[in-house]
Amino acid sequence: MRRAAIALVAAAFVLGGVPGVAHAEATWHPGTPPIATPWTGQVSPDNALPDYPRPQLVRKRWETLNGVWQFAGAQEGEAPPIGEQLSERVLVPYPIESALSGIQRHEDRMWYRRSFDVPANWRIGGDQRLRLNFGAVDYDATVWVNGIKVATHRGGYDGFSVDVTDALRGRGAQELVVGVEDRTDQTWQPVGKQRNVPDRGIFYTSSSGIWQSVWMEPVSASHVERLRMTPDIDDASLRLTVQVAGGSGRTVEAVAYAGNKPVGRVSGPAGAELRVPVPNPQLWSPDSPYLYDLKVRVLDGPKETDRVESYFGMREVSKVKGADGKLHLALNGKILFNLSTLDQGFWPDGIHTAPTDEALRFDIAETKRLGFNTIRKHIKVEPDRWYYWADRLGLMVWQDMPAMRTGGIPPVDAQREFERQLKEIVDEHQSWTSITVWVPFNEGWGEWDRTATGRIADELRAQDPSRLVNAHSGVNCCASKGDSGRGDIIDFHQYVGPASPVPGGDRVAVDGEHGGFGLEVDGHMWFGDGHAYEMTPDSATLTRRYVENQRDLLTVANRCGLSGAVYTQTTDVEHEVNGFYTYDRQVQKMDFDQVRDVNRAIVRSVDGTGANAPQLPPGTPGLTGVGWWPLDEGAGTVTDDKAGNHDGTLVNGATWTTGHSGAAVQLNGVNQYVDTGTAILDTTGNYTASAWVKLDSLGGFATAVSQDGGSHSAFFLQYSGADNRFAFSFAGVRALAPTAPETGRWYHLVGVRDAAAGTLTLYVDGQQAGTASSCLGEASSGPTVIGRARFNGGPVDYWRGAIDQVHVYDRALSAAEVGQLYTSGG
Repeated sequence: MRRAAIALVAAAFVLGGVPGVAHAEATWHPGTPPIATPWTGQVSPDNALPDYPRPQLVRKRWETLNGVWQFAGAQEGEAPPIGEQLSERVLVPYPIESALSGIQRHEDRMWYRRSFDVPANWRIGGDQRLRLNFGAVDYDATVWVNGIKVATHRGGYDGFSVDVTDALRGRGAQELVVGVEDRTDQTWQPVGKQRNVPDRGIFYTSSSGIWQSVWMEPVSASHVERLRMTPDIDDASLRLTVQVAGGSGRTVEAVAYAGNKPVGRVSGPAGAELRVPVPNPQLWSPDSPYLYDLKVRVLDGPKETDRVESYFGMREVSKVKGADGKLHLALNGKILFNLSTLDQGFWPDGIHTAPTDEALRFDIAETKRLGFNTIRKHIKVEPDRWYYWADRLGLMVWQDMPAMRTGGIPPVDAQREFERQLKEIVDEHQSWTSITVWVPFNEGWGEWDRTATGRIADELRAQDPSRLVNAHSGVNCCASKGDSGRGDIIDFHQYVGPASPVPGGDRVAVDGEHGGFGLEVDGHMWFGDGHAYEMTPDSATLTRRYVENQRDLLTVANRCGLSGAVYTQTTDVEHEVNGFYTYDRQVQKMDFDQVRDVNRAIVRSVDGTGANAPQLPPGTPGLTGVGWWPLDEGAGTVTDDKAGNHDGTLVNGATWTTGHSGAAVQLNGVNQYVDTGTAILDTTGNYTASAWVKLDSLGGFATAVSQDGGSHSAFFLQYSGADNRFAFSFAGVRALAPTAPETGRWYHLVGVRDAAAGTLTLYVDGQQAGTASSCLGEASSGPTVIGRARFNGGPVDYWRGAIDQVHVYDRALSAAEVGQLYTSGG
């Protein structure tokens, strides 16, 4: 809490050794992070992110306001501490929860305070204005200069700028106070992965307050506010709109350079779309990330009122039909498989803020070194310099919108605010060459309505026609409201995967998340232990599993027409230990040579020519199948297989009850099931599973028939508690019945896998009830079981009720055959 007001102390900030850096004498001490990066110790008040923060709109005269500020927690409704000393010191721009900030705790509300001097040679006043720029402040910010409120801003991931000229008081020290409120997941604000209380799972420490650079610069009243740049390789030009404050009647002039050589020039009205010629353009790509320089002037008659420098790349993002007849992602008109990491942008020392610019570059450079050509920036928006390095180093970027919190439906005002911020984020980032795809929703996080998701995708496409829209990454997963059918991409998540959605219509197919293999490295973990989607005991095993998984991805890409895939993830994050690097960036967890080799093979080999699927055997005729357990014994612990030699064993005291026909097995939903002891089905081909089932209770998952794979079942004939529906499922893909089941009633369930068509079809009581697409099935070598499933490496989803008359077939039954099976009662 701040204390009684005292007189404002004269400015302690003086110009120092690094050009454009304001220094501070104050008592600031960094905190100690649980683990430190190679750059943690390099951060000091004199070098807190000193690089120019806005690489696509550069002015030569500027000063950073990063460094030590006064700080205090605040109470709701508290008056701003104008003219008061605050008792703590914080290092801006590191969020207050971070060790580098020196605060290392969360506050819902807070005050920042410092003073600054305006250089006399900037000659501020009249037509010369002073702008104060904030890269990002999370979440609600209010700014006072010399006690005058000059700005308010809402949104934790977009920047804002304010003219503070009229609030200045003569020469010398000027007081700057920033008030912030950030309640994180206590509200419906977009938060991404931030949580006030991290869950030791997939949600992490929050990043409150000022977390991107703050700087000031002198400008004319007529100055460039924003550059909108869109390359047009067909026209060999750059579409350029120069937004100018006070731009009425002003002219802009733009010159493009290849190195030091001018290659194109245009002039025209401010605010109008102009075309800068770029003859015989050298195209930007991950293999050749060539960038042109751009210089822009604002003219009032013959008088120059502003001059900025920028850059751009010439590239085109599109969808192209391959020789396999399927749509594929393309760059510059050529099919290019988008091989991506999931990059969350968290740091153990700076949380949302990388400790240094070198550190920011490191993650991108290492991703490129590992053979990836794409980064999925996962529900976080980075500082501009991150996109600058992606442009320079040559990585395509799928940019997520930071999600609202999970659970429940956001209220209407939160929905509108989410959409407003999404549009602003897209507007701010439209000129980055590296961004190729917008992703407004991840899984079901913060989603409120499937129709609204489709509308938002359409509006994004209209706002930025130069890029593709992935309306819903992980549309198959995790409280998703279902597929809107909109956007340019159908995107499934599957762990460990890879997922194999089917391209169709005007949408390409991608695996938006897969992998997630983990390894704990002592001394390099945030909590001292960790989790992953599949844990491994050592680096060699981790590398082997990664390579195997990527080889599976290559098969999926060529057989199914997959256009891209995202591996989870670049680095460990807090309790997640599934990175290529440890969270502190100190340890390489895999053999990077093997990683690079398999990644490059994927990018090189997936070119849209496709691969023929193997010929599938016809299977065993008839309706008996390759396994048939009538479950009519009524006593004992063994049930006969009437079709083969795979008798089932009743496990953990499973009992008998009256069945749909004769007897049935009764299971307690806790640990009882029937084990056949062997893998009966080839789950990469065609097959069918059927059973008569009765549920004693709803809620949670319950599986009637499955076959164990490595970390999860290859298929699930089940009740899905997430949907309150019967389902025939793969991990991450469900063919769902349209209505909820009733307890105490017998139902006939049949799941049909047609590998040639790439479909899963569920039948309930002889009628088709639901269908879903998944190009490839997963191989499995574990036993076929009745009454449970396997997930995340262990048994789950025990059946709560009775099961009778179980069949498995080594072929896909027809709809007519399913009807016959139901009618027969078998």
